[in-house]
Amino acid sequence: MKKRMIIMLISVAVVFGGVAGFQQFKATMMAQWLAGNCQPPATVTAIEARFDAWQTEVRAVGTLRAVQGIDLVTERAGTIEKILFHSGDVVKKGQLLLVLDSAEEKAQLNAAMAALELARQTLKRDEAQLKVKAISQAQLDMDEADLKAKQAYVKQWQAVVSKLEIRAPFSGRLGVTNINVGQLMQVGEKIASLQNTEKMLIDFSVPQKVLAVVAVGQGVALQTNTYEGRSFAGQIRAIDTVVATNTRNIRVEAELDNRNGELVPGMFAEVKVKAGESVSYLTLPQTAITFNAYGATVFLVKAGEAAEDGTMGLPKAEQIFIQTGATRGDQVAIVSGIEAGMQVVTSGQMKLKNGTPLIINNSHEPANEQAPTPQEG
Repeated sequence: MKKRMIIMLISVAVVFGGVAGFQQFKATMMAQWLAGNCQPPATVTAIEARFDAWQTEVRAVGTLRAVQGIDLVTERAGTIEKILFHSGDVVKKGQLLLVLDSAEEKAQLNAAMAALELARQTLKRDEAQLKVKAISQAQLDMDEADLKAKQAYVKQWQAVVSKLEIRAPFSGRLGVTNINVGQLMQVGEKIASLQNTEKMLIDFSVPQKVLAVVAVGQGVALQTNTYEGRSFAGQIRAIDTVVATNTRNIRVEAELDNRNGELVPGMFAEVKVKAGESVSYLTLPQTAITFNAYGATVFLVKAGEAAEDGTMGLPKAEQIFIQTGATRGDQVAIVSGIEAGMQVVTSGQMKLKNGTPLIINNSHEPANEQAPTPQEG
């Protein structure tokens, strides 16, 4: 009986010892497995936070127009007799461009001039008659009035004939025309566009809140997608006297030199008005910042820990909250949270969490320009 009890106790001890040993073995193997399955490193781009000088600017969009520009039109109806220009010609002020048939009007002018000559002769003859008391002073007064009426009639027909000859009112370049000799022109019908583009004007509007930093004579920079990467300098020539009540904006007019003829009336352009002194801001690319319900965060690149053999481990990610300020182009001003010289992840944050090992590869860095330009393709 005693022998059986001893065998049973030994069996129970073996079973419990086996279970305990297995659990210990499992715990050891699990620890080894976990130790060998740490977070894999993530490849990211990074940049050092630095101070950049930002020039305070007022930005707007506007439309270019020539300093002088009109559509040449006919003031009287008539048939085209001569066309003395071609599309695109550069013409001088007063240059004859178009002649309408004026035979009837010139005949009327000749009749008026003949009547004027007769009125002069009549007045001269009656002046002699008055000296010998052959006519009354009233008759002479009537002759003088008739002479003045005939002179006015001649001027009237001279004006009519002159309107049948279209001349350039100022020097400039003509646009494309589609008129032909023999064509009947109606009153107000367009002949061609005439533009003096040696100087260009651009009209744009700015909010009333920036009116204090916008003044006549202030420099402006103009950019248009016709000439990517180029800027045209000008200055403000006039500011309107009234703020638009529906938009609370005020109209501004700037002038630019265009003697090379690169800018064309009607072009759409972006205008930048430099206002005040430049300000230094601690900046980061917009791609570095992650926004969520709790605020804005970035991942810092923290130095790795030294291994037992003296080698340095990979740097690790550390997420922190920051406060952002103004934006300009690809950049964001940082108000608080980081300091100049700190290294910040700029792309690849979606796969990061605190402690993730980092491999930094800046072969393809995200955009970080104050004034980015559109890229083709």
